[in-house]
Amino acid sequence: MSTQHPSPLDFFATLRWIDGKPLLDTIEPYRRALFMRSLYTFRDDGSPAYNMTLAGRGKKNWKSADLVLAGLYCLLCLDSPQGNECFIIANDLKQAGDDLSLAKKLVEANRPEIGDEVTVFSEEIKRVDGRGFLQILPARDSIGAHGKTYLFLGLDEIHGWRDYDLLEAMAMDPTRSDARMWITSYDTLWNQPGIPLHDLKERGKVGDDPRFLFSWYSGDYCTDPDFTELSAERRANPSMASWPEGMGYIDQQRRRLPSHKFRRLHLNLPGAPNGAFFDPDNFEAAIDKGRAALPYDARQRYVGFVDMSGGSSDDATLSIAHAEGDKIIVDMVIKQAGEVPFNPRSAVARFVKQLKAYGIRRVVGDAYAGLTFKYDFEDFGIAYKPCRVPKTELYEQLEPILNAGEVELPDLARLREQGLGLVVRGARVDHLPGEHDDWINAAAGAVWCVANTERQFGVAFDPKIHIGSFGFTSPRNWIDNLPPAEAVRRGYCSKERAIQEGWISAETQEN
Repeated sequence: MSTQHPSPLDFFATLRWIDGKPLLDTIEPYRRALFMRSLYTFRDDGSPAYNMTLAGRGKKNWKSADLVLAGLYCLLCLDSPQGNECFIIANDLKQAGDDLSLAKKLVEANRPEIGDEVTVFSEEIKRVDGRGFLQILPARDSIGAHGKTYLFLGLDEIHGWRDYDLLEAMAMDPTRSDARMWITSYDTLWNQPGIPLHDLKERGKVGDDPRFLFSWYSGDYCTDPDFTELSAERRANPSMASWPEGMGYIDQQRRRLPSHKFRRLHLNLPGAPNGAFFDPDNFEAAIDKGRAALPYDARQRYVGFVDMSGGSSDDATLSIAHAEGDKIIVDMVIKQAGEVPFNPRSAVARFVKQLKAYGIRRVVGDAYAGLTFKYDFEDFGIAYKPCRVPKTELYEQLEPILNAGEVELPDLARLREQGLGLVVRGARVDHLPGEHDDWINAAAGAVWCVANTERQFGVAFDPKIHIGSFGFTSPRNWIDNLPPAEAVRRGYCSKERAIQEGWISAETQEN
């Protein structure tokens, strides 16, 4: 370990918090450990062991304060040959103002310890010896720093970032072995591949980057073994013990905030946008955690729903579902092979293979591209029936089933994010501009097909009735009083399956 400069804790031991209390007394053990691991752990050549830190936890857990303290430490205590240029990039103008205000208050509260070492300007703090500065900027104003070199880069609350533009603009200078990046945030609205915070979390969980320090405290995942066995609220809020006694802050916020906001701000879980249509808790409860798809079960009758695409921007998706007991099970949601752009007719071939594997001989879908896809599916022997209702009605019918706990969904990132991202837009339920709903539309369509079989196919279903000719108690997904041979003729089950189950003979005569 390098001993050429004081450790973060040595530095903080000389300072006071803005209320005059000793600074080190306000820093809990888990935060002390994070400062030391991130800023004062070194490789054999003296370079930092970690050059990127991601620190995630709930709101009011000192994330921004730690970022400012880390920035001041790097500005004043490190000795970089190329200078101590330090930046903090905030999510927006207000966040930048708050961070800058805190930095200035800390300087003022610690004269002469650091106050005499720097000059405070409107948007930055400079060392009086000219060896470095700390600039705090909103994200929109930081593009001008493109290509700049730095010793320390802090990124505050990146939950709103949709792309990598700023990370690319502020990439580390490869000639600086002492550069460090520290990222703080609570979780994102858009928890899907391609979103920076999602990708960073996944990289941290895999743990294959030895110079990436992943520190995450949330209601469902925690990297700190001292907190993993605590309640969700305490896992996501490791500084809860420092809050004023008797305040009841978490319970107060739970009562005052919509569920999707409370989850994201105070449980550090992926959230949902303002005006979200589905209740996030109910949607999450419907997800069968860790399950992507269910295999074919000859005892069940399946339905399929497709949301087709022209292949240029949206995915084409297929969902397969069945009823079981008093629940509707979405067995799978899949897309075309590969990403967009793609040949939509290749998607048809892929979907037909899955439909036939589940004994499905007809599929329901939207009326996209007129009759184009109807003929494509029929060329493969799959009847294509246009859906009778708009997607808003599909979502409206799914909502009460979700709220009642009567549907089970696969655990798929795109399905989750699209479902939580649906909003009410006037009289419609739809995705936000620039977003997609192809995965959730297919799932909602499959659920609708199961729940409305009589409307869709003109055949009645009964979840409780014993179908004598079929020989077993139906779990809401077999035809009431329909002879097996007629079920085969109509395409409700395959001839092969009917023969296998003994419902008809090999000559297609009823048993």
